[in-house]
Amino acid sequence: MKLNGQSVSRETQERLERFAGHFEKWAKSINLVAPSTRQQFWDRHVADSAQIHQLSPTPKAWIDIGSGGGFPGLITAILLAERGDGWVHLVESNNKKASFLRTAIRETGARASVHAIRAETAPADIESAVAMSARALADLSLLFEYAAPWFRREPQFRAFFHKGRDYQREIDKARDHWDFDLVKHDSKVEPGSVILEISRLASSSAS
Repeated sequence: MKLNGQSVSRETQERLERFAGHFEKWAKSINLVAPSTRQQFWDRHVADSAQIHQLSPTPKAWIDIGSGGGFPGLITAILLAERGDGWVHLVESNNKKASFLRTAIRETGARASVHAIRAETAPADIESAVAMSARALADLSLLFEYAAPWFRREPQFRAFFHKGRDYQREIDKARDHWDFDLVKHDSKVEPGSVILEISRLASSSAS
């Protein structure tokens, strides 16, 4: 099995297939992703999410906010399972989705835990991490507000945010209030989309 041209082991493939079956069962009763995208599960969701781990594969402590149906954070946690190292804190305030994530972790052996809290309160519960991910959650400026506490705690902190074709508008808007270093990675799944890698984030007033 390959994800974005990179081979995964048979063990990881089996974990992902178990997750796919679990996802399909739960998606019949709760809205884990937009119904129009369920038929594109592997490309639109799994492969797209896998880009995060592929961009930053060294095992580490992650925070994934707005984890929802498990994208991208649970996919990162499944890919880490074979390494036996690293961890993903899945932040999901919706209790039904949090329950889905907990059972998915048990089904797959993913290296993750679930925090059924809001993103803005997560810094009080999750003190230590070196990276963050989020997909289809919020405007970049709001994501920066969520991420700022960890950037202040850890100078080497990085954030990886999936963004669609309108990403430049969000970048320009965010620069009105934030200073940050940025690397744009073109999506291997969605033409015109990107993953924004953020470092050295600070509010403009603090610079």
